[in-house]
Amino acid sequence: MLLKQLTDVFDLLDRSTASGQAMKEYLLSINPDTKIEVLVLKGVNPPYQTTDVIRIYIPGKNGKTNQGTCPTLGIIGRLGGLGARPEMTGFVSDGDGACASLTAAAKLLDMQKKGDTLEGDVIVCTHICPDAPTSPHEPVPFMGSPVEMFQNNETEVLPEMDAILSIDTTKGNRIINHNGFAISNTVKSGYILSVSEDLLDIMQTVTGAMPKVFPLSTQDITPYENNLYHLNSILQPATSTDAPVVGVAITTETMVAGCATGASQFVSIESAARFAVETAKFYGAGKCRFYDEEQFQMLQKLYGSMAHLKTEGKKEL
Repeated sequence: MLLKQLTDVFDLLDRSTASGQAMKEYLLSINPDTKIEVLVLKGVNPPYQTTDVIRIYIPGKNGKTNQGTCPTLGIIGRLGGLGARPEMTGFVSDGDGACASLTAAAKLLDMQKKGDTLEGDVIVCTHICPDAPTSPHEPVPFMGSPVEMFQNNETEVLPEMDAILSIDTTKGNRIINHNGFAISNTVKSGYILSVSEDLLDIMQTVTGAMPKVFPLSTQDITPYENNLYHLNSILQPATSTDAPVVGVAITTETMVAGCATGASQFVSIESAARFAVETAKFYGAGKCRFYDEEQFQMLQKLYGSMAHLKTEGKKEL
């Protein structure tokens, strides 16, 4: 279980002074030899707010960092912000993705300290912003972000990542009505592929229940900049990489606004973080496939490239 790590991480994030540097110091207190980068990212539009991007590099025994051949898993915490100050006081529901990903990072570092190093590398990325704006959205308000989506992708979706779990609060909808978390189909190079059987196995082991899968539309895997309706930003990393991406949606039975406070469920965040840790164990060891390579090659042979769905589309309509 990740109870201690989640409590520690949440305590650092649930404050008006939350910062990438404070999180870095906490993670280094677990394992001082860890490579951690904190970047201050400035928005490109007024009022030019900033956020702290944090990237944690956790080497595996046979990962690329140690000149090994095991694949690298990326764990990305997606969000607009941890807080919506001054409009809302405290940690908002939208911050659950960052909390879960950083909890997973803390657990992996603690495991290393205790002698349990994984086979492959793991890179955890998210951003830390305690005062993000809000924006209108149906059926409930969206949390905004101090930076644009392309900036998040540029700093969080790294070329070293061979597969990605994108963890995001996904409560403001009627698409998946379940307290806990759900996963998506695998998305790769513009294709919505079959759900990974290996990930379903890991999920039902972690939760002790039948796995939950949330549906995707074509719009959901296209860039935000095309102004189409999107469920949320959970699959936006897939627009910036050819690596397979799976969304890990932290969900609720009822619609909950991203800017709502007091809405973060301990069990949901912990189980999503634990799922990420277990996936890292199996993926780095070559025991978890995000997609069937043979099926993907056949799709491309039969129907061609779908990479155009990673772009903003035609400029003239």
